Amino acid sequence: MPDEYAGIVALVVALVVALGALVALLVVWRRARTQQHAVAERDAQRTRDGEARGMLLAVVINPSKEGAADVRAVVERVCAEAALPDPLFYETAVDDPGTGQARQALADGADVVVAAGGDGTVRAVAEALAGTGHPMGLIPVGTGNLLARNLDLPLTSVPDAVAVVVGGTDRAIDVGRARVSEFAPDAEPLVDGDPHRAHIFLVIAGLGFDAAMVADADDQLKARVGWVAYFLAGARHLHGRRMRAIIRLDDGEAVEARLRSIMVGNCGRLPGGLTLLPDAVIDDGELDVAAIDTRGGLAGWAQLLGEVVAQGLGVRNDLPGKIGRIDHTRARRAVIRVDDGEQAQVDGDPLGSAVELETWVEPGALVVRTG
Repeated sequence: MPDEYAGIVALVVALVVALGALVALLVVWRRARTQQHAVAERDAQRTRDGEARGMLLAVVINPSKEGAADVRAVVERVCAEAALPDPLFYETAVDDPGTGQARQALADGADVVVAAGGDGTVRAVAEALAGTGHPMGLIPVGTGNLLARNLDLPLTSVPDAVAVVVGGTDRAIDVGRARVSEFAPDAEPLVDGDPHRAHIFLVIAGLGFDAAMVADADDQLKARVGWVAYFLAGARHLHGRRMRAIIRLDDGEAVEARLRSIMVGNCGRLPGGLTLLPDAVIDDGELDVAAIDTRGGLAGWAQLLGEVVAQGLGVRNDLPGKIGRIDHTRARRAVIRVDDGEQAQVDGDPLGSAVELETWVEPGALVVRTG
């Protein structure tokens, strides 16, 4: 009898414990559901408020760009004609090229945050908007205008660009991240803040010749002749040495190569009608990797130019013995290490001389207003 009594007591205790756990689970579930409903209602209310007042645009504008005043006037006119609220304007500064301004725009209730400037302004605004779900609009008034170029947005007409911002559709695109995990000895990082932080890129990050070309491009010359300034800067590096690079893609084995440049891109169209990464898709969840090499002096560079032009037209060849070549592959993550340090860049912004550069993709992280 004592044994039977002890068994009954144990059973009752177990039932009480199980019932208590069930009650606790129900309480947690109810709280979670209540929070979910509250968040959904808050978001729905924001949507209703936005629809009631109309879309609120916030423009992060680089005042140093030619035509900045025209951008402000056109945006104000288009918003007035569309019966939209008065747009908000935030100017970039030397110590903040647009990230802080874009975050403030979101805090001020903006529905769409517009980057009006060059590639640096676009990258800074994207840094603030990536992962938020809020769309970014583009009014390209820079030198390369790389993202707008790859999204087939208007490049030369501010009114046309504003029309896309107001009446376009939203598209989620991938973003790349790049981090210099090791700088060259005695090298000075060319970025503010933590030099080892991850930098967003929307088009291409590179190490080697391309980054040296970007670092040496004269700002005043860029303002006068546009993207041609990069090619003039690149001419000074045509006879530079090839770099020895160790490259690891995803979880694969590291491979060694002699190269002029290695670029990791989200999309591949460049100024001048050149297509560097013909297979790149801006929302495929992968990065395209291009390894560029030349030998034989100017003859090698001439053959490389022919290769780039041909691949833009859909023509490729894998003939052996080429003295100028560009090889392609894809990866979600790439780590590149070089012997003594090479210049690194993201979307045309130099990072400094790097010994090791890490890059990876964040699929669908940025929403962009497109045509």
